[in-house]
Amino acid sequence: MRQLLLLSLFALTTLSPSISHASTTELGSIIESFISHHFPDATSHIWIVNGTEWDGNEMVVDVRTTVIEKQLPAPIENRYLLLIKEGKLTAAQRIPLEDGADCQREET
Repeated sequence: MRQLLLLSLFALTTLSPSISHASTTELGSIIESFISHHFPDATSHIWIVNGTEWDGNEMVVDVRTTVIEKQLPAPIENRYLLLIKEGKLTAAQRIPLEDGADCQREET
């Protein structure tokens, strides 16, 4: 399941080069760059890291964002999985916010 998820992350998302220059230790900077890239017209935003998972030099970050856009009356909430490999954001995938989402850890 994890390999399928990671494969879909690579296949579904191509990010701009400006996002991919931060190291893994600068997780906050990576998330800020990601949000700024995807919501350039936001007046404000917050994000919460729900969890992280390491596998060698790869890190999968589960992050929830709330963004306020200029012309929208209600905040936009999203949840993403970010794949950071060798200190660079290499892929992102939006996943459902619902608790019953079909996202489970890989069984070993």
